[in-house]
Amino acid sequence: MVEILFHYADRALKKCPEQGKIQVMEQHFQDTVPVIVDYCLLLQRKDLLFSQMYDKLSENSVAKGVFLECLEPYILSDKLVGLTPQVMKDLIVHFQDKKLMENLEALIVHMDITSLDIQQMVLMCWENRLYDAMIYVYNRGMNEFIRPMEKLFRVIAPPLNAGKTLTDEQVVMGNKLLVYISCCLAGRAYPLGDIPEDLVPLVKNQVFEFLIRLHSAEASPDEEIYPYVRTLLHFDTREFLNVLALTFEDFKNDKQAVEYQQRIVDILLKVMVENSDFTPSQVGCLFTFLARQLAKPDNTLFVNRTLFDQVLEFLCSPDDDSRHSERQQVLLELLQAGGIVQFEESRLVHMAEKAEFYQICEFMYEREHRYDKIIDCYLRDPLREEEVFNYIHNILSLPGHTAEEKQAVWQKAMDHIEELVSLKPCKAAELVAIHFAEQIGTVIKKIQNQILLFKFLRRLLDPREGIHINQESLQITPSITEQFIELLCQFNPTQVIETLQVLECYRLEETIQITQKYQLHEVTAYLLEKKGDIHGAFLIMLERLQSKVQEITREDENTKKDPSLKDVEDTVAETIALCQRNSHNLSQQQREALWFPLLEAMMAPQKLSSSAVPHPYSEALKSLTMQVLNSMATFISLPSILQRILQDPVYGKGKLGEIQGLILGMLDTFNYEQTLLETTTSLLNQDLHWSLCNLRASVTRGLNPKQDYCSVCLQQYKRRQEMADEIIVFSCGHLYHAFCLQNKECTIEIEGRTRWTCYKCSSSNKVGKLSENSSEIKKGRITPSQVKTSPSYHPSKGDHVAKATSEPLLDPQQIQAFDQLCRLYRGSSRLALLTELSQNRSSETYRPFSGSQSGPAFNSVFQNENFQLHLIPPPVTED
Repeated sequence: MVEILFHYADRALKKCPEQGKIQVMEQHFQDTVPVIVDYCLLLQRKDLLFSQMYDKLSENSVAKGVFLECLEPYILSDKLVGLTPQVMKDLIVHFQDKKLMENLEALIVHMDITSLDIQQMVLMCWENRLYDAMIYVYNRGMNEFIRPMEKLFRVIAPPLNAGKTLTDEQVVMGNKLLVYISCCLAGRAYPLGDIPEDLVPLVKNQVFEFLIRLHSAEASPDEEIYPYVRTLLHFDTREFLNVLALTFEDFKNDKQAVEYQQRIVDILLKVMVENSDFTPSQVGCLFTFLARQLAKPDNTLFVNRTLFDQVLEFLCSPDDDSRHSERQQVLLELLQAGGIVQFEESRLVHMAEKAEFYQICEFMYEREHRYDKIIDCYLRDPLREEEVFNYIHNILSLPGHTAEEKQAVWQKAMDHIEELVSLKPCKAAELVAIHFAEQIGTVIKKIQNQILLFKFLRRLLDPREGIHINQESLQITPSITEQFIELLCQFNPTQVIETLQVLECYRLEETIQITQKYQLHEVTAYLLEKKGDIHGAFLIMLERLQSKVQEITREDENTKKDPSLKDVEDTVAETIALCQRNSHNLSQQQREALWFPLLEAMMAPQKLSSSAVPHPYSEALKSLTMQVLNSMATFISLPSILQRILQDPVYGKGKLGEIQGLILGMLDTFNYEQTLLETTTSLLNQDLHWSLCNLRASVTRGLNPKQDYCSVCLQQYKRRQEMADEIIVFSCGHLYHAFCLQNKECTIEIEGRTRWTCYKCSSSNKVGKLSENSSEIKKGRITPSQVKTSPSYHPSKGDHVAKATSEPLLDPQQIQAFDQLCRLYRGSSRLALLTELSQNRSSETYRPFSGSQSGPAFNSVFQNENFQLHLIPPPVTED
């Protein structure tokens, strides 16, 4: 195998292309050199790989570079250890030349560098910022664990002490320093592996002694004490304390380490408490760390309780309003970590209230089960005030609280109900509906602010607000609903009608009085209509319309505004809608009492206006008048309308020019309705004609038997020789001898006449269907007729035997379903429609069907509001 490898290496060098791009040569050696390295390692011949093979490949610089790069994966996976010094040196130089510094750092921490120049390696790592490799070289090359920390501290300490912001590179160095200290104190090598066991205690002691040094080796005169601890605290207080906390876990049985623990805690307190250059969050992190250590069962630390009081004063200082949320959060973490045992609780609550630390107060009150006091904490805390609703709901709903505690919370919520409504009316309404349903009256009395009461009642009573409240569970009295309606009239009068349409539980009389009090005429009209007083509602709308019309017809130009005309149009539309909704249920006289005053109100301004000087709104008023006429023509006959207009004294003297447009419009409407009536009559006549033709054709059509033999005896009816024998043919196509059919008991005697039924069609359920058929015959629904033929009569191919109709027999459920279907789709009789139309056409004075007859006695098909024309094409019949 060795000889084969040598031949392979020689061949790889000889076959290398001497000309062309360098990439071609690199690709050639990348295909061949990894094979050589792999087989040498498989044969466990590292001596051959790093001596003869390496020397042979070094003859070509490209092959040498590829060889060195091939070693990287084997070194990183620890499959290749113990490189020769020459190869290691060439490897480092090659990766430096290639600018692969990150790859080089990853290789260094996997190599044995004791045979290299340590100082040169350290210098190279520092210059190229390979901090992991530098620490590794110090630790493995010289067993030196303090020097790397000193070099890193010299870089990050000056800017931190000066209060400057660290660069990204300095932040990386600081993070590596913290991890390195943590590894040393835990007995782990950095960045991987373990420290030799015989060196672990020595390394821990050296690191602790280094951290707690009073001054650095090259200290300046103005350097503060304990510079290393101070630097780490300034860099990242929380992470440095986490490193110490992890280290303290291993100090249970080590007496010297326990002494170091107490000493470093004292130094931390001295550095942070006696200096003001640390933030509240940093000081809080320290005391949270101390509280957790003191809360441990096997705690050996001693901390003066006065220091905790000083921290409390520092965090709750009323003179310092900065970082309020940060100071409160720090103190809360301190208490949750077990630090509460270090404080006098009454003094703590007093200072927290003074500093407005409401989360601290909540923490203390919850320990004492004073849940009602926590409501005050939420209401005073602007950041959490809206959470009070969920808190109250949870206390009153969830198990785990005594009845006394729930009652105290219930009463506190009741006392602050107005404040809760002002905070969130929607949430307050949900809370009241769930937990105060029986005390809604008391709740309303406690809300003195009328606007707040309006908002609260709106969320509580209006289902459109989107609150999921079971209205049936609420004890809402009519007086409460009417109180809400009155507030609605005050603060949002435009929404009163829409709200009344969805509200329940209010009295009409009292509500009408409320709307009259606030002069909401439209609402009053709506309520009167709902009450059934149609005429009263109409009078209110009519009076409102007349006032609106007067506003736009005054001579004062200052009152002529476009919005007034819009108001008139809206009022006319509302009044017309009122009349249309109720005209169907009124007599002709009552309809005229509604429509004619409305028409008069629209025509009155046109009578007063001078023809020489037309009013600016005359055209608009004429258009509105035509709108009234077109609407009332559906309910009032046109002759009645014309007669009423001509009876007016103004127009009775020949002054018809003002209403010429109205009359022409009415005539156009008359012509349109007449054309519509004639078209409808023609369609109905044609439809009836086709239906009758189809019915007659189906009744008079002859029947062809499907077979030429009897369906009972199976003999051909042509060959049977009995005298007086008769043949019976049914519409289903079956043919029988009368004698055979009679033997099968398929005859029924009704009123002295014999009725026949088809044997084959009724044989599946003979007894039941015969009885049902008998009942149907009695009702007139099945009238089978038969034609008896003598044997001498033999129908030929072109002849038709007179038929005996055999209807399909139905069971009771099918008969019931058919009756229901008939009732559902039963409309007006076509004959009745044609009769009424012919009567209208032949009458002396023709009147349109919409209002042609007057008087309560007349009941026209066309006056029925459910009358509909079902216009369909005539059915297609088969010839």
